[in-house]
Amino acid sequence: MALDIVSYGRRGPSGTFRFGADQIAQIQRTVGRTPEVMVKVSGGGRDVGGVDAHLRYIGRHGKLPIETDEGLTLRGRGAAREITADWQLDLCRSHYKPRPAEGQKDTRAKLVHNIVLSMPAGTPAEKVLAAARVFARENFALQYRYAMVLHTDQPHPHVHLVVKCEHEFEPGKRLYIRKDTLRQWREQFAVLMRVQGVAANATPRQVRGQIRRPHRDAIHHRLRALRAFGQLPTSERAKYQPPTTSTFLRAKLDSVLQILRSGQGALDAGQEAMQGTRREVEADWRATADTLRRQGEGDLAAHVDRFVARLPAVRTDAQRMADRWRERARSQSAGER
Repeated sequence: MALDIVSYGRRGPSGTFRFGADQIAQIQRTVGRTPEVMVKVSGGGRDVGGVDAHLRYIGRHGKLPIETDEGLTLRGRGAAREITADWQLDLCRSHYKPRPAEGQKDTRAKLVHNIVLSMPAGTPAEKVLAAARVFARENFALQYRYAMVLHTDQPHPHVHLVVKCEHEFEPGKRLYIRKDTLRQWREQFAVLMRVQGVAANATPRQVRGQIRRPHRDAIHHRLRALRAFGQLPTSERAKYQPPTTSTFLRAKLDSVLQILRSGQGALDAGQEAMQGTRREVEADWRATADTLRRQGEGDLAAHVDRFVARLPAVRTDAQRMADRWRERARSQSAGER
């Protein structure tokens, strides 16, 4: 998890570490809270039917254009099937492995990776798409087949990128995505957004003081559906079936409520490890500020100090849920008086 900004420096003539212009710019973006890019793998189909279904989903069942690695734009209900046939997914080695029995883990290799490239709300969608085109071309062109779709139905514009796992000319070679791969892709996509004239940054969430992990896609979609339903007028809600809650979050909330009612158990499980990570982050930032001062970058060093002082307190998910529940209970109690 290291911040590693100090390690990017180079020893100058005096033997002390110095930051280059790129590293100073990175520090400025981070402490200035420049919008962060998001690059994530959201899954991947393990059979042709799954790939076809995902392509139909991101193409909104023919309503949105799907761009391919050959520069073609496909639209319509048959676009997904046309792509899977052109990619010859049924000839991939992993395609012939049997489907697991119901209830068993699917250990088949993926036929494709589903990747999402996203920017915060307010970013021009056409610039996100332009950066995504370059990103896909630089990483996959003439090696791995790919297709992409721009989505603007949410506040944050994002591109769904589907990439074939098997190399086009070397069947035994596959595309593997590791943590280092995602880190490099985030940094690359941030650079491409800046080329488009959009302020963008790519740093680990711990470095920015962000403790909470993002929700998984299934939970995120479920929460979004619940929020949308809750915002409907009362007269409109009767026309729709209420969305089901996330079983994962429901179980987590039940566990928190059990601790609050019984007084037994701990809401701070894992907090010590999180505090240890925070101490490492703060120490790395302080070393960064010291290096900046030695270079004569006193203003930026002071900005780093203020950034560290304003990092949010470390709290577990259980502690946050308990706080929200207590606040809700206080509000209801006040309303009944």
